[in-house]
Amino acid sequence: MSLRVERRGPIVQVTLVGPGKGNAMGPHFWREVPLVFAALDADDSVRAVVVTGSGDNFCYGLDLRTMLGEVIGPTRDDGGLARGRTLLLHKLRSMQDALTTVAACRKAVAAAISGWCIGGGVDLVAACDVRYASAEARFSVREVKAGMVADVGSLQRLPAIIGDGHLRELALTGRDINAARAERIGLVNDVLPDPAAALAAAHAFAEEIAANPPLVVAGVKDVLDAARSPVVETGLRYVRAWNAAFMPSHDLFEAASAFNERRPPRFTGG
Repeated sequence: MSLRVERRGPIVQVTLVGPGKGNAMGPHFWREVPLVFAALDADDSVRAVVVTGSGDNFCYGLDLRTMLGEVIGPTRDDGGLARGRTLLLHKLRSMQDALTTVAACRKAVAAAISGWCIGGGVDLVAACDVRYASAEARFSVREVKAGMVADVGSLQRLPAIIGDGHLRELALTGRDINAARAERIGLVNDVLPDPAAALAAAHAFAEEIAANPPLVVAGVKDVLDAARSPVVETGLRYVRAWNAAFMPSHDLFEAASAFNERRPPRFTGG
């Protein structure tokens, strides 16, 4: 319901299709991603994968309207005691694991990004091997403005992609950056004139990979990830524990209320 999978010879295109506005990541997304990428990983006839978004935008990130209650609800139901926070911990683990299936896929994965790529969308493209953007694309590690610490991979995977300083700037401010800035800091490999050209670049990369020996491609990924993956897993384990303890807050619900009421949030630190 949230992903469309299309086969083009040895290349598979996975397209985000919603159902939330801007391909926002709701419950269906988190259930479907690990199933799809586990199947692609196991299929020897698949040589490379292209991930893109439907419509004008790649992804608006987490669908707060459908996910906030599912993620935070248990901590409110038991008054913030251990059972609800344990359920939150397990929920965060399952969401992290969903995107780790993208990063761990033995097939090369290229992202084609146009329009907005926000929050969880950045987490998703950080789990891909390469990223191509159209000139009008915009990126934002925006979780700080939603009253939460990003917890499904961007804080763990982006240091190896854009470096610590650029990541701290984006994650601490929540500011938006354009495709040109994203290319300068290494977030994207190339910027193309329009969405069609960005998608074509991702497919050209995939076709070039598909012509190479698949065991060697998998080996290159395995060797490159040997040092990074343990660091990423340590960071993911820490942030899910941190968020299970501290994410349910007045500021989180103030951010959600402000979003729904279309007003600036008033954060108090509570």
